[in-house]
Amino acid sequence: LDPATGEEVGRVEQTPPSSLPATLAKARDAQRDWAALPVAHRADVLLFFNELLKHNERELAELVTAEMGKPVEQALGEVRGTRQRLRFLAEEAAGALQPHVAHHSDALEEVVEYEPLGVVANISAWNYPLFVACNVFGAALATGNAVLYKPSEVTPLVGAEVTRLLHAAGVPPAVFAAVQGGREVGEALCALEGLSGVFFTGSNATGRKVAAAAAANLTRAQLELGGKDPVYVRADVPDVAAAAAAVADGAMYNAGQSCCAVERVYVHHHIAAEFTEAFVEAVRALKVGHPLEPGTYFGPLARAEGRLHVERQVAEATALGARAVIGGAGAALDAALDPRGQWLAPTVLTGVHHGMSVMRDESFGPVIGLQAVRDDDEAAKLMADTQYGLTAAVYTADADAADALLRRLDVGSAYVNVCDRVSPRLPWSGRRGSGLGATLGLDGLRALTQPKAFH
Repeated sequence: LDPATGEEVGRVEQTPPSSLPATLAKARDAQRDWAALPVAHRADVLLFFNELLKHNERELAELVTAEMGKPVEQALGEVRGTRQRLRFLAEEAAGALQPHVAHHSDALEEVVEYEPLGVVANISAWNYPLFVACNVFGAALATGNAVLYKPSEVTPLVGAEVTRLLHAAGVPPAVFAAVQGGREVGEALCALEGLSGVFFTGSNATGRKVAAAAAANLTRAQLELGGKDPVYVRADVPDVAAAAAAVADGAMYNAGQSCCAVERVYVHHHIAAEFTEAFVEAVRALKVGHPLEPGTYFGPLARAEGRLHVERQVAEATALGARAVIGGAGAALDAALDPRGQWLAPTVLTGVHHGMSVMRDESFGPVIGLQAVRDDDEAAKLMADTQYGLTAAVYTADADAADALLRRLDVGSAYVNVCDRVSPRLPWSGRRGSGLGATLGLDGLRALTQPKAFH
């Protein structure tokens, strides 16, 4: 359903769970031939797929928009960013697979080679249906694996189109097979005996269930499970307004429905009032509208459950003393917006504290709490007060101070004067409640391989 209107976008046929063992058997047979191809051939296939993405970028972007509500300009950015990631994965696969000579002498040689895992399940997410999926399937196909790809049940049409284009590019259907459906299908996929790996992106609660199901067959599991990502703005930041605008974008892009979206902001008390005013003005300038309209920054949320969750967090926070400086319960929206849509006004809260869910639990929506702090130590203590460990950022003129603070935090990505950023060249990984393993970078390619030692 289109989250902007509540109207049906299209239909796909659900994969019968009973068919999955046969699909896996075909994939295992086909994977051996795919892995036997030169890595350069597999890379060429992915690069051809990349050209198909470019040729079809408008149609793909509009499909993303129709299924999950992302403004079409942001959806186009996702398509183009996906192409950058795929190019990196295709071009760097040969290096990741390069054998390593651990020891060599006249009497002995010791070599490590990297082989594909085999057949992996790629259980993808709805918030970035292209980004999140390609992080896994791009690396998997480049390194010689076959993929059973389950797109989110929120974005099945995007998944079907990705599958069609990969097949058109030359990936054999048995090497990349779409598995469509909801929880029942996902549970059956994770429980498949003979699967070589399960790569899941989603909530912490579901990730734990995926890991338990995979563990029953000793199937390796890699999990990306979201976060409660903090930003700290120090008193020495050179341009308070510029920092506020950057952090506002990091919090509100894609309506806050990003794994690495800024979810908490701590500001040194000396500049808290100035920063808050600039932050609110930056958010106020962002347009809420139909996602196909030019200039729209905020579309609807993708799911009713997500909207209700954020509304509950805001209601609890205000009941406990927080103030909605902008947005909040009952905030007016454009009357032209379809009332059947999952609309939610962007909300900025002050007077927040860690006794509130909005400062502890993942929001995944357009709400942010701003909290003043005394110094770096208080900021670091509050930033670490979470079960998650995905990203953290510091805005400052003192790079050494930022480095020292970020090294105190148990996170996979540390940012200085940037936020909400993912690079194909660097590993994307979470710690603690944010997951296990890594995608992207050479680490992400190697995650789809297994070492074999030759003596």
